[in-house]
Amino acid sequence: MTAALLGASALWRREIVRFVRQRSRVSGALLQPLVFWLLLGGGLNASFQPAGSAPGTSYVAYFYPGMLALVLLFTAIFATIATVEDRRAGFLQGVLAAPIPRWGIVLGQALGGSTLAVAQGAVMLALAPLVGIRLSVSGALASVAVMVIIAVGLTSLGLIIAWRMDSTQGFHAIMNLILIPIWLLSGAFFPVTGAPAPLRLVMHLNPLTYGMAALRRCLYLSDPVAAGPLPPLAWCVVVSAAFAAIAFLAAARTASRSQG
Repeated sequence: MTAALLGASALWRREIVRFVRQRSRVSGALLQPLVFWLLLGGGLNASFQPAGSAPGTSYVAYFYPGMLALVLLFTAIFATIATVEDRRAGFLQGVLAAPIPRWGIVLGQALGGSTLAVAQGAVMLALAPLVGIRLSVSGALASVAVMVIIAVGLTSLGLIIAWRMDSTQGFHAIMNLILIPIWLLSGAFFPVTGAPAPLRLVMHLNPLTYGMAALRRCLYLSDPVAAGPLPPLAWCVVVSAAFAAIAFLAAARTASRSQG
């Protein structure tokens, strides 16, 4: 257990240091979701009223939590692709040869990617007043806590894919095929209410839907009516935490079966 925790902390620190040294990752993870938010939110603001939302809610305000989730998603992609690069560079083989259990390696990778994702998501919380969200201290802390759960789930899901990939091209193809649709069908881009019946079923089965709902409720903690019709916060947190735990266990199992 001690060796696993020491190895995990070393890998966590390595992810942080590598991120700081690669400034392109900072700009890519922050600016791309921000550009999506400004272009899509601004373009659809005058012509799209979110179904079931409180009166006066603009699409820019509705899309804001989705932009936060997109920051977490992009950071998870950038963080987990490092696993593929580490395998090609030979670093991963050296880690696998160390006396550290595979779950400790995955824990360090998941904590590193999640820490980076939440740090960037917390920075973007400063934009909440620009869309009319009166974010209280308790709401901000609750939002960060929910982002931690979402980040762990997305990063672990990315690690499941990364541990199976040998090329960055294949990794990007699979990530775009899986993670982007998960985000689109989470209520980040359009609400569950008003969607066609087949899409509603898929969205209800999507675990990220409940993470998005929890994030919206936390952002509007001081004004629950403005969040719109959403599942209870406690239920959303339980589902999101269960998904994060299952994804991490699946990533650890995938790593234990990998030959490096």
